[in-house]
Amino acid sequence: MQAKNRFIEGIFRRHERGFGFVIVEDQEDDIYIAKEDSKDAFSGDRVLVKLKKKSTGARQEGIILKVIEHKKDTLVGTFQKNKNFGFVIPDDKKLCRDIFISKKNFGKARNNHKVLVQITKYPQKGKKAEGKILEVIGNVNEAGIDMLSLIKDYELPYRFPKDVVKEAQKFGDKIDPKDIAGRVDLRGKYNIFTIDGEDAKDLDDAVCVQMLENGNYKLDVHIADVSHYVQENTLLDKEALLRGTSIYMLNRVIPMLPRELSNGICSLNEGQDRYTLSVSMEIDKKGKIISSDVFKGIINVTRRMSYKDVQAILDNSNEEIVEKYKDYIADFKLMEELAKLLKEKRLTKGYLNLDIPESKITLDQDGYAIDVCKYETTFANEIIEQFMLAANETIAEKFYWLKAPFIYRVHEEPDIEKVNELNKLLFNFGYKIHIKEGKIYPAEFSKILKEVEGKPEEKIVSNMILRTLKVAVYDSENKGHFGIASKYYCHFTSPIRRYPDLFIHRIISKYLKNNYTISEKQVEFYTKVAENDAKQSSDREKIATQVERDSIDIKKAEYMSKKIGEQYEGIISGVTQFGVFVELENTVEGLIRFENLGDEYYEYDADHKILIGERTKETFKIGDKINIEVIDANKQEKRISFKRIPEVEREESL
Repeated sequence: MQAKNRFIEGIFRRHERGFGFVIVEDQEDDIYIAKEDSKDAFSGDRVLVKLKKKSTGARQEGIILKVIEHKKDTLVGTFQKNKNFGFVIPDDKKLCRDIFISKKNFGKARNNHKVLVQITKYPQKGKKAEGKILEVIGNVNEAGIDMLSLIKDYELPYRFPKDVVKEAQKFGDKIDPKDIAGRVDLRGKYNIFTIDGEDAKDLDDAVCVQMLENGNYKLDVHIADVSHYVQENTLLDKEALLRGTSIYMLNRVIPMLPRELSNGICSLNEGQDRYTLSVSMEIDKKGKIISSDVFKGIINVTRRMSYKDVQAILDNSNEEIVEKYKDYIADFKLMEELAKLLKEKRLTKGYLNLDIPESKITLDQDGYAIDVCKYETTFANEIIEQFMLAANETIAEKFYWLKAPFIYRVHEEPDIEKVNELNKLLFNFGYKIHIKEGKIYPAEFSKILKEVEGKPEEKIVSNMILRTLKVAVYDSENKGHFGIASKYYCHFTSPIRRYPDLFIHRIISKYLKNNYTISEKQVEFYTKVAENDAKQSSDREKIATQVERDSIDIKKAEYMSKKIGEQYEGIISGVTQFGVFVELENTVEGLIRFENLGDEYYEYDADHKILIGERTKETFKIGDKINIEVIDANKQEKRISFKRIPEVEREESL
């Protein structure tokens, strides 16, 4: 960074302890801001920073001169009332400190109410921000208030405008026969299946696998033709772009499209005629796609299957299920065969098979968490994943060579510096990512993932690799997908819940209608649209991911609040300068601060992420097993705290 450019704009990200970092566009290194130099900026604010001439560490340091633009003017928190005034404690401790509320601005808020507060005066010269209660959401312990608070805090559009719903309702629940002309009619010709989770309601993909006379496989992937109903620049289209994606908050969904479409006429429901945009692929015995065709179709799904039932058929583990679907066993066995072939071919290319189990949270009828465990996936899930990957790659490659305006799913290779940092951690397990002539290849990561498969450190190593990789985004320019080890990739298979898929469907439809060509003027126009829509979709996806993560963290803390005093064995998942993170078998993660770790001083080795006891030389590193006791769980702060239980003490308690 040049000395003359000492004034820089960026986005401030505040830590709950007051310090923070300013993220500058197109600059890899963040600028560290000490608490006393933060000028009371809120997290997310756009700020002007003056760089310090000398920094105490390797990271560039700065001083916030002024806030250019505040990101938020409303936030959600818990109201606390005193005699003559009140204050709101923000749910997001990183955002800012408490907000002062004068008595005249209480509204109907009472102690321990979750509220939506409008900021009337931002903090200045050390004074707290001031605000006004706009809405009382409910008591902090009331059922459903936690999820509703997230919706309010992230300003999610959880209700559809009436005119948008009205536009969706006009399509009814049956296809219009006059629109069948020009479509490939596959009704009743082949066995076509949807395979989803048992609770899924928006079914946007169906599959069919056949064996051809030449010994090759024919894989048909049928995707709901949402673009037939959601036309460009309609109210439905504008609302879908605004939302960008459906958001899943455990037992609550904020859909991208009204349920009249998402669960109705667009959903590929069993026994119902439905329009599709389909891709048919011929795949040889080595798993190579040797030809493909894209077409508008009409199908009638033979059976709506669940992952659980398909796996029971493959394993022959449930006589009742096997008997119920005996006429289709050959179909599912052929699917299994093809999926294994496709996966094996991907793995040889360097496909990153990150086996990181998701959390399954069970809620009671009121929405309270009553169980947390790993979400168990089976090869039935893998079948659909491999088929969707094949369809997405095929579509992306086909339209790349057509030079069509497009939205790609881009996953760039990781930074060498981050890989070097990863290698310091992998050293503890005896692994290393090799960098060849300054380039990083997916196969290097894939090789390590294969080596750790089935070992105790598998999940820890998978998580470390995941944190090293860049985040996948949407882009109008094709840059490949590192994690899938693919040169061409897009999202084509979920237009009910993702806007980029809907955009791609529109482009494909235009090309199909005009014999695979469109005018230069259209190419220019839709290229600009793709750029805007890709950015909007990436931004909305980022918010959706955070909301979904927050909803899970809230419910995990709620569940563990009933486990105070209980002891567990866990694995150290992170080592920091303030303590160690420990993950339990049920996917719950908590923090052991130094004061709860042991009766001595620990030195932090930042290079290898290891803690070393000054007196005993006892070490704590990622992957170590450790016994803990739950000492606190706060769902408002999404925080779970543990203390270490020495082995002797644990044995005595057993």
